Amino acid sequence: MQSFSHDTYLSPFSWRYAGEQMRTIFSEEHKRKLLRRIWVALAKAQAEAGLVSQQQLDELIANQDNIDIERATAIEAEIRHDLMAEIKTYAEQCPNAGAIIHLGATSMDILDNMDALRLREALGLVIIQTKTLLETFINKMEAYADQPCMAFTHIQPAEPTTVGYRLAQTAQDLGEDLEDLIRIQASIRGKGMKGAVGTSASYTELLKGTGITASQLEAMVMQDLGLNAYTAATQVYTRKQDLRIGQALSSLCATLYKFFIDFRLLQSPPIGEWSEPFGSKQVGSSAMPFKRNPINSEKIDSLCRFVEAQQGVLWQNAASTLLERTLDDSANRRLVLPELFLSVDEILSTAVKVVQGMQVHIAGIERNLASYGIFAASERLLMELGKRGANRQEMHELIREHSLKAWAEVQAGKPNTLKQMLCEDKTVRSFLQKEAIEVLLDAKDYTGDSAERTRKVIEEIREALSR
Repeated sequence: MQSFSHDTYLSPFSWRYAGEQMRTIFSEEHKRKLLRRIWVALAKAQAEAGLVSQQQLDELIANQDNIDIERATAIEAEIRHDLMAEIKTYAEQCPNAGAIIHLGATSMDILDNMDALRLREALGLVIIQTKTLLETFINKMEAYADQPCMAFTHIQPAEPTTVGYRLAQTAQDLGEDLEDLIRIQASIRGKGMKGAVGTSASYTELLKGTGITASQLEAMVMQDLGLNAYTAATQVYTRKQDLRIGQALSSLCATLYKFFIDFRLLQSPPIGEWSEPFGSKQVGSSAMPFKRNPINSEKIDSLCRFVEAQQGVLWQNAASTLLERTLDDSANRRLVLPELFLSVDEILSTAVKVVQGMQVHIAGIERNLASYGIFAASERLLMELGKRGANRQEMHELIREHSLKAWAEVQAGKPNTLKQMLCEDKTVRSFLQKEAIEVLLDAKDYTGDSAERTRKVIEEIREALSR
């Protein structure tokens, strides 16, 4: 029996990243239980054809979950074939039925259907987690739909938006990612039972005289598994399926990467508007005791980059499956498929924790609005001056000159005096009273219909979650 401890290499996914439920889906024990489930389904169909006795079938079912990885590992060390080692282990447990296990099948009839079942199950967990994250976003969007804050373009202060509307951008993308994940999960198919090159030749020969065709046998097996089969296959199901799954997960990660890199910018003290939850005993830095690093957002972005990088491997697998089968996808699929889902599991669980516990710092928001919001609100003043009959180009130049002076003051660490300059400008005052100018230059309500649009996104997400 192989043993694993911390004195040898362990994958971070074995103990550091991902939850127990996703680890269980990709565990060796769960994999072998799925393999045996498929062998039992095949034996049931062959019993209908008179090829397997009821006694043999009952024995297979009785030992279906009697997984013995230690014995299978010992056999594999001798014969160098992992699936045959599991077959031999199962056969030793079933003295009457051992001879008919895997009858007519090739390895990928079992392994590819197992993968399809496992991938569908893993996608189901990702879908649940994505829905949970969307619910978390809805709560925050409702709380901050009307909270004005500075928006940034080119990482420069631009115009005001609201915190809720900023969250709505991500929630909207997440809603579309959820739709893709649900569609991909519903489309997953297994190889079916088609034999060595997908022609069902072995099953056709085996079933001669039984009154059951190879297609009928396949249909019985797949119905038992609750899984649709590809109409055409080679020795494997098309590896485009793996690529589509990887693309959907990568798209989800693109959404989350963008949000959490923005989160990291907003947590930076010069902006100082958001921050991650931070434990009372949490250490931010081994060297600098005052640090509150955004470690969760950084971890999410790091794992998102890892997920995206796996797409290239899956693309190569889909494109490079020479003729009816090559084995150069086998080793990397053992790594890539589980680690894609384990990464996404960790990303989503961490994202929920961060969004639920995120701190929105109103003082920082108001500081930035006071420093930069008035520049944006000067656009509103420009429009009002135009409505009052002023020359738009002349007013634009006037406001630009005052703004450049005020900007230099802000950069020098001085208070922003743009409002004062514009209120005292004789040309501006010839069109508007001081009180009207001050109202127009108040950026807090210069957020357009952002709050309304935020609530519309909330409605759309709730509708999607209810389906």
